[in-house]
Amino acid sequence: MATDIRTIERPSSPNTYLMAPQGYCSTAQPDADSPVFDASAEVLFDALLGYIANQSGWKITEADRAHCHIDLVAATKLLKFKDDVTIDTLIVENMPGKSRLAIYSRSRVGYHDFGANRKRVSKLVKAIEGELGISA
Repeated sequence: MATDIRTIERPSSPNTYLMAPQGYCSTAQPDADSPVFDASAEVLFDALLGYIANQSGWKITEADRAHCHIDLVAATKLLKFKDDVTIDTLIVENMPGKSRLAIYSRSRVGYHDFGANRKRVSKLVKAIEGELGISA
């Protein structure tokens, strides 16, 4: 079942990371704002699928092209802990050919993730920025 980032309820433990445009989530405050990419939501979605396919220990559990939504499990390198990641690619209103991301990464176990979810999201976003570019 797909996770709806717009209505997530974050735990009190510091083992999640949320990047999303302000106002996208009705029930949670993002940790960071998403950049605007110089690509359509569909092109961004395809770039994400390519990136994910090249990540060791990452497995897509759901990819819905019609809704530009991805759910995946990312295993940590050292101890193979499984973390859940949900990604939405979003059309930017009044900016044709531009898109943004909403990404919610969370640990399944442990109270603290020691920044693992933030690092995962940051690495993903930097890779996609390098491939597609961002809008100034």
